[in-house]
Amino acid sequence: MFDALVKVGGSLYHQAEFPTICAAWAKLAQAHRLLLLPGGGPFANQVRAADARFQLSSSATHWMAILAMDQYAYLLADLIPQAALVRDLAGAATACAAGQLAVLAPATLLLQSDPLPHSWRITSDSIAAWLAQHADIGLLALLKSVAGVYESDRLLRQVSRQMLANHELVDSYFVQILSPATQCWLIDGGHPERLAELLGSGSTLGTQVMA
Repeated sequence: MFDALVKVGGSLYHQAEFPTICAAWAKLAQAHRLLLLPGGGPFANQVRAADARFQLSSSATHWMAILAMDQYAYLLADLIPQAALVRDLAGAATACAAGQLAVLAPATLLLQSDPLPHSWRITSDSIAAWLAQHADIGLLALLKSVAGVYESDRLLRQVSRQMLANHELVDSYFVQILSPATQCWLIDGGHPERLAELLGSGSTLGTQVMA
């Protein structure tokens, strides 16, 4: 149904070239069936601030953070030319069939199934890993503001799940929920040509998570 699930890190929001990057993603959707999942970005940071002030329940912050992803989805769908804001996989498939980039506002889908623990251990990275398995999407690309996982200033082209668990580029629950059947890459979202290369050749400059 989809060629790849692309999770947009919230940190990309702050890049000056973000609208240009969004336009590049739109071009990729003309050749690939892409489902784009937003992070929480600055909207989730407001949830963290509210939690720090009021000591909210885990369920309240969980759903507030997911609704923050919906807000980011609206922003992305507005910035990406000809993008389609969708709330379920059927709508996403319809958009992809029309050559559009499907931007998922995930709250409705997650409210229906409630598949994950309610905890700050769960971020949009773990939601992306769950969604890739749920929708049977073989390739998951996590777009970060760095090239991938580094160790001693050296980019690691491949990492095991155990190694990734010791890095802060993903949340602590991610390695538990990522399916061995999902091919996962961490790449620099500020370079859309790397996503294009990954989609076209199956490899690019970045870090591949090994099963």
